[in-house]
Amino acid sequence: MSSFLFLFHASLTVFLAVTNCPVEAAKEFRVGDDLGWRQPGLNDTDVYSQWAAGKRFHVGDSLSFTYKNDSVLEVDKWDYYHCNTSNPIIDFDNGKSIMKLDRPGPFYFISGAPDHCKNGQRLFVEVIDLPPIVQSPPPFAAPPEQYLPDDSPAPAPSPSLGIAISITPWSLVMPLVITLLALVACSSAL
Repeated sequence: MSSFLFLFHASLTVFLAVTNCPVEAAKEFRVGDDLGWRQPGLNDTDVYSQWAAGKRFHVGDSLSFTYKNDSVLEVDKWDYYHCNTSNPIIDFDNGKSIMKLDRPGPFYFISGAPDHCKNGQRLFVEVIDLPPIVQSPPPFAAPPEQYLPDDSPAPAPSPSLGIAISITPWSLVMPLVITLLALVACSSAL
């Protein structure tokens, strides 16, 4: 029975390696970590810039803001640099706000409390798109057709150079299914 388990594990490992499916779960980042979202101290005005610099944000991730007696405003670039709270894209003021990063590009956040943004309570994050899944080229390509005048004879077909093999996900799953069925059959026979 241990040989069947080994065969099943080996088949599964080969399947996952061959399909090379990138799996990355969306992450929820707590803004400021233990500090949360608050006005930084006088000597710590770049705390949110430093926090964001150590992170990679992808489409699908989210930012969690935790705060008291404050708010979070998503703003455009101009409002971010000028600490303008009068025209937010989104306004949060419930103490725990989650912002889904739903597109690649820049996101700008500032505090809605008076003077907090000017004292460093603002955050800029650059969101990157997940890398695209690279599709492998077809196993063979047909040569380009040649231009022939209407009165010339058709060219003879070219001889085959061999067999083209195409691997599909189903052809990789099938050995796993057969192995699993054999394992079940053997374990019920015992």
